[in-house]
Amino acid sequence: MNPSSAWSIKGITYSALFGALLVALSFVQIHLGFSPVPISMANFAIMLAGALLGARYGFISIGAVVVLTAIGLPLLHGAGGIGFITGRTGGFVWAYPFMALFIGYFASRIQGKGWTSFILLFLVIEVGSLLLYLTGVPWLAHVAHYTTYKALTAGCFPFLPGDAIKALVAAIVVHQVRVYYPAGLLGSSNRPVAKLQS
Repeated sequence: MNPSSAWSIKGITYSALFGALLVALSFVQIHLGFSPVPISMANFAIMLAGALLGARYGFISIGAVVVLTAIGLPLLHGAGGIGFITGRTGGFVWAYPFMALFIGYFASRIQGKGWTSFILLFLVIEVGSLLLYLTGVPWLAHVAHYTTYKALTAGCFPFLPGDAIKALVAAIVVHQVRVYYPAGLLGSSNRPVAKLQS
């Protein structure tokens, strides 16, 4: 396929691989007794997909998993179907592709490999992770008949420290990968580069 093509076999392949990573990491979860929302590694996979694949392929990679889950395949946490998508945690799942899109869009515009670029990467990934709560918390409140405060207590506040740690680890991984690949181009046909703009 022509490197200048809008789509590439390499990009689609990486999209499938990161989709599989999301499925695998979604099974790594800890259930909290006071909340229907588990601590999960799913958002870590989304962080990596967005930052390494870029906006387009990151969105497609994660969006495909969400769509397949919605039509019944037990891909996320071993569950699937409309009931899962519209259940208490559905609002978080809907936002998965948009989290990848946001992170991919802004991360691909961060150049360099110094401390400044690392900090910017961390901030983009961290802010991107917060997008899940924009739809997740209101939907949890609606479905579970929680007050806004109870929904925040059950579906947001306990997860913020863990999200920050995941964002930090993701930023470290992405920053190291960028030594060999330009920002957001793992899914492109471009060749890796050994040196990036400082």
